[in-house]
Amino acid sequence: MADSPQALTNTLPERPSWRPGDRRTDRASMLRVDQAGEYGATRIYAGQLAVLRGSSPAAHLVTHMASQEERHLARFNQLMAERRVRPTLLQPLWHVGGFAMGAVTALISESAAMACTDAVETEIDKHYAEQLEHLGEEDPELAADIRQFQAEELEHRDIAREAGALDAPAYPVLTAAIRGICKVAIGLSKKV
Repeated sequence: MADSPQALTNTLPERPSWRPGDRRTDRASMLRVDQAGEYGATRIYAGQLAVLRGSSPAAHLVTHMASQEERHLARFNQLMAERRVRPTLLQPLWHVGGFAMGAVTALISESAAMACTDAVETEIDKHYAEQLEHLGEEDPELAADIRQFQAEELEHRDIAREAGALDAPAYPVLTAAIRGICKVAIGLSKKV
């Protein structure tokens, strides 16, 4: 006896998320930019810690956030090695630029250092949300990492706001400038 149409439908594989003609997600570019961003974050925090007094409340917060960024960076480094993705060629620039951004904001004030974290993490949240939308179900492992790191980045933003980011001198101007720098860095790190 022939199988019923319902039985055949139940045995067909699910339709793939990608079909011929669809644009494929460039996961190598995603990993490259995410690794560059986490590297930049570790450098920002290193710059802030070089300036902040070790016993200050801001230094304790930055130390906590920096340790999470180091873990994010280690995971993206691992994924890049496993998937044979090269890092951005701009890493030396992010090495110096990230440290300088961190040091300068900490020199302005502790609240400016927190405003830097607020701005960076706000932009990274947006960036990770866009990546998750593009990834869909194509790469569950990468999506899970991005989702977890996004939650931690939002935690950093909230910590920074609770620690006085909004009280920073010229907060709207400072955060807009830092977010603009982040957008440029993201765009460049995807391609170069």
